[in-house]
Amino acid sequence: MKVLNCRQAIFAYESIGCHMKAAAQEILGLDIQELTSLLKDWGEPRYRAKQVFQAIYQNRVTSLDELTVFPKALREQLKSENLIVTAARLEKKFISSDGTIRYLIGFADGQSVETVWMPEGDDGEAGDGTEAGEEEISRKRPRATICVSSQVGCAVNCKFCMTALLGLKRNLTAGEIVAQITSVLNDHKVDLKKKRVNLVFMGQGEPFNNYDHFIKAVRLLVEGVGIAESRMTVSTSGIVPRIYDLGKEAIRPKLAISLNASNDEERTKLIPINKKWDIPALVEAAKAFPLRRRENITFEYVLLKGENDSIENAKEVIGIVKSFGELANRVKLNLIAWNSGPEIPFHTPEDSRVFAFQKTIRDAGIPAFIRRPRGRDIYAACGQLKRMVNIVTAAV
Repeated sequence: MKVLNCRQAIFAYESIGCHMKAAAQEILGLDIQELTSLLKDWGEPRYRAKQVFQAIYQNRVTSLDELTVFPKALREQLKSENLIVTAARLEKKFISSDGTIRYLIGFADGQSVETVWMPEGDDGEAGDGTEAGEEEISRKRPRATICVSSQVGCAVNCKFCMTALLGLKRNLTAGEIVAQITSVLNDHKVDLKKKRVNLVFMGQGEPFNNYDHFIKAVRLLVEGVGIAESRMTVSTSGIVPRIYDLGKEAIRPKLAISLNASNDEERTKLIPINKKWDIPALVEAAKAFPLRRRENITFEYVLLKGENDSIENAKEVIGIVKSFGELANRVKLNLIAWNSGPEIPFHTPEDSRVFAFQKTIRDAGIPAFIRRPRGRDIYAACGQLKRMVNIVTAAV
């Protein structure tokens, strides 16, 4: 049996101690060049790769038997070579009173992540300058939003986030990231030619700590699945070098930066990586980020009662935005009242404190939007993803 390096990305794995052995080769996650090379080795013409690419991404087939454009003999040959489309599977789903659905999606090695379907979004794109943002402000055409994970667990250790309690198990492959989206789209029978959907890379994990697989997944989603990059947003806790890298990408989502504090002392307590990349470093990276026409930078700010939600904190945030100089009018804030969870020692601020914070920011001429909590009762809201299965209704 051939033993593979643990970092190889195109295989579904079966764990054997510290090594992994090949169980099946997954083709979801391969780009057109990789598919061409794979099929060329078996003497197949180039157009076969295009057929597979269209089938697994645009048509979202889940098994080789659905590759009906292939002769049956070729389908059987592919199966005999131990190929599969994907090992990802929907294991469980939890439905909120507000219509939000939290999916537990499992992989070949027994690990799993969460993916969230919000039928009317959460206003996260409001004010970002794009068509998706304008739709959320007008509320005339609310779009469903899928919240996607990039890692199993997370190593960033934000003190207000339940995912931090999992620690980091492993990175997801590009195929496993794409599989979350295609699985949810298939579950809702979404026709992307008729219905637009927004994506937010804000689930489990720090996308920029899995940058290569994350950005490959973005390209496959744009070029294959058919979701416009202007309808995608990636959130980072502040991995500054990768902010610069993202700005160089030809195909990329919009950028959101998790600020969550108004000064370095407080931010370091809440997000330990602030010791390495502090607020001035974040500001410099954001100022250098090449914005497209009709695109703004988003700062996200989780409001924690008595920690970072005072009027003085709001005034310090205003100072951070003003430090952008002439680019300050390309910055907007998303405010998130903390979503509670067990083992996390914070409290949700009263609505009056949230509104007062927002008003202070807005009075300074800075767009500030309150993200609607979605799926709090099933642990599907921002900061609540911890693979909760035995649910006692969460506090709302």
